[in-house]
Amino acid sequence: MRILLFTGKGGVGKTTVAAATALRCARLGHRTLVLSTDPAHSLSDCLDRELGPEPTELEKNLWGQELDVYYSMKKHWGNMRQLMLALFRFQGVKDVMAEELSALPGMEEASAFLWIEEYHHEERFDVVVIDSAPTGETLTLLTLPQVTSWWVTKALPFQKLAIKGVGSAVRRTTGVPLDKGYEELTRLFGKLESIQKVFADPGVTSIRLVANPERMVVQEAKRAYTYLQLYGYNVDAVVVNRVLPAGAGEGFFSRYLERQAEHLEDIHESFTPLPIMEVPHQGGEVFGMDLLDGIADAMYAQDDPTIVYHEESPISFEETETGFNARLRLPFLEGAEYNVHKFGDQLVLDLGNRRKHVFLPRFAHFLEMGEHHYKSPWLTVALVRKKDA
Repeated sequence: MRILLFTGKGGVGKTTVAAATALRCARLGHRTLVLSTDPAHSLSDCLDRELGPEPTELEKNLWGQELDVYYSMKKHWGNMRQLMLALFRFQGVKDVMAEELSALPGMEEASAFLWIEEYHHEERFDVVVIDSAPTGETLTLLTLPQVTSWWVTKALPFQKLAIKGVGSAVRRTTGVPLDKGYEELTRLFGKLESIQKVFADPGVTSIRLVANPERMVVQEAKRAYTYLQLYGYNVDAVVVNRVLPAGAGEGFFSRYLERQAEHLEDIHESFTPLPIMEVPHQGGEVFGMDLLDGIADAMYAQDDPTIVYHEESPISFEETETGFNARLRLPFLEGAEYNVHKFGDQLVLDLGNRRKHVFLPRFAHFLEMGEHHYKSPWLTVALVRKKDA
């Protein structure tokens, strides 16, 4: 099964791009599900069809689904939720507060993981296209197994043996068999860890960034790209949506078109060697299969969207005794004079009259730039801990 996940800043058109991709996959004969994990669902509006919390067949080879967190919790988290309720009540937490606390952080995101794990295990679909929530929520989703596992380990006051030891007392107090809930909890985290490995496999999962040619959107896309690379996820393409054609709106939009050209140049330079797919502005809202077909034509031409467009990671970090080494793939530095310096969580590279900004993880704020060297096509920059840190 192939998984194609589209993410980007809110409002850039992820839903349209994901729906168009799914439609193209289905038309090529792939059994395709387009799945919305964004709480602010707009997938049904984009497809102009009603969708539910289970896959809804739309046409041959195409299904759609909008996740409902309450439906998903009931399906995937039933016994574990009862376990959490029982433990909180046993410790004297009042009913209303126990209900609130039983909803673990990340439960909504975890439900998306569990649906995808189910589809992957059953081999029900050839392709799952994910219309993801905005970038921050997507990163929460992709880092969920470690974060939630840590939270439960710290928050759950009993380990398995302890649960068995106090099980009879809690059962008398609450009527809930703890060992059953704990076993479900263990299985659940096993599923989360399993599907995360699938997401980290570039042969299975491709993440595609969606952006508009606007400054704040491009900046967020760059940061998302860095973090996805840091976590080991493969970004294989960038989709630039709503590109106005040259010469459109002369006069009133002339300044906007000038800025758009600058942002497009920045996108192509910053995300090289990733493929950049430009989607022209459609001049209105996009909904319904016919308009989505046009979006798919602009993105993929004659390509099958399930191909892996790119695999090599352009940025990596390795820990050293003094901090980290950042390795950046920059083939255009060969034989050129350049200058590199650090500003906050960015490396700024000056090359002639050009300047390139490379976003680092936020922990880089607390690191200083050390020595750097270049061996084509890699620039290695030492990031060292401050002496007073």
